[in-house]
Amino acid sequence: MSALPRIVFHVDMDAFFVSVEELFDPSLKGKPVVVGGNRDERGVVSAASYAARAFGVHSAMPLRSAAKLCPQAIFVPGHRERYLECSRQVRAVLNGFSPKIEMASIDEAYLDMTGTERLWGPAMASAHALHEEMKRATGLNCSVGIGSSRLIAKVASGKAKPHGILMVPHGAEASFLAPLDVGEIPGVGKVMQNKLAEAGIFTVADVARLDPQEMERRFGEFGRALAGKSRGEDAGAWFGFGIGEGAGVKSISHEHTYSVDTADAVALETTLMRLSEMVGRRLREQGYQARTLQLKLRYSDFATITRAHTPPDATQLDNEIYGEIRKLFRRDWKKGRCVRLLGVCASNLVSAEDIASAGEPEPLANGIAVAVQMSLLAEPEVTAAKDGAPAAARHERWRNALLAADKMRDKFGDTAIGLAGGMKGVFREKTHDNMAELRTKKFEPLGTPSKSAKND
Repeated sequence: MSALPRIVFHVDMDAFFVSVEELFDPSLKGKPVVVGGNRDERGVVSAASYAARAFGVHSAMPLRSAAKLCPQAIFVPGHRERYLECSRQVRAVLNGFSPKIEMASIDEAYLDMTGTERLWGPAMASAHALHEEMKRATGLNCSVGIGSSRLIAKVASGKAKPHGILMVPHGAEASFLAPLDVGEIPGVGKVMQNKLAEAGIFTVADVARLDPQEMERRFGEFGRALAGKSRGEDAGAWFGFGIGEGAGVKSISHEHTYSVDTADAVALETTLMRLSEMVGRRLREQGYQARTLQLKLRYSDFATITRAHTPPDATQLDNEIYGEIRKLFRRDWKKGRCVRLLGVCASNLVSAEDIASAGEPEPLANGIAVAVQMSLLAEPEVTAAKDGAPAAARHERWRNALLAADKMRDKFGDTAIGLAGGMKGVFREKTHDNMAELRTKKFEPLGTPSKSAKND
């Protein structure tokens, strides 16, 4: 019995951030709207309404440049919780159409619709049904690309915008891609596009004409993967797992860009403490511990350094993360030099399942199982609990306190409680600065470039 032809949907919400803002303020509809910050702030455009795009405003553009192009635009700092809640609603709609879903970002997803014809009918019919249900359930519009691979579906959804559906039939993948600029292929950035142009490669057809071995000789592993993509295949590490299987999150990070550069050591360290709290919370929510912690420091002249350290034990505790990050900062910051941006990143992550083999996982209050790895290098005075049993008592007390703090933040907001030293470092998380993923009991990998790099 022959296998069913593969059917993949790429569902991309139209101007998601702007559309959500319009749900809460209908007076914005039809007007040039820019989401990401105030017109005179540093930072970049996270999303622009189609009316604003008519003036040349686009994602990743500096806010101040957007204000010059479109002085009449309405600038909205963004509302993270609104976007997260609407994204949950989007996910709920998608769950009703296929059990195999891969959330590629907060506002886009891949669905494996293979074998759903008896339930939803042919691909175009099911796409129209999804369109209608999305609008009914969320009030938002989406575009749907249909193809035999994620790559084809994603490119098709981009061509279908706004609020459209485009299907690439089986066998037509290469001819659909051939005339496109090579930069429209997912994974081809500006730097690689320039390298390809230097080699006389401008369109996908140019790639397809070259032998895959020749592409690999010229551009390494990326070249071979690009040759596969030119045929419409899900080639390369970006597509290295099945829809719904998940590749696992690679890192969790948060950054903050100052409105005014500062060389105030206290202000800088309180910001790092706040960033450490944000990273620690997400680690606990998603059931991970970090083995490697990294500092990102950008000076006023845009000179940027990154420094990483791998402590003896993995952690998910705010105070331990901050302790390591502060060491890196004090060692590498040039005292008196103004800083533009700070970032904290947790990587080399270990899931609860990986750690569970060394001990039983303990359930958190929000239902996520997180295994606790006790430090082998605990300080002598805390290596035994009051009952005499071996334990890192201080580590455990910190963990319990932070779990309680997480519950308070869930109820009263992110700034309701925090480490004392970081209270002065509280800042509004910008929409384009590593916005937290959905807070669900099961983590869905994002694994894509930030929204600031994507036109929706």
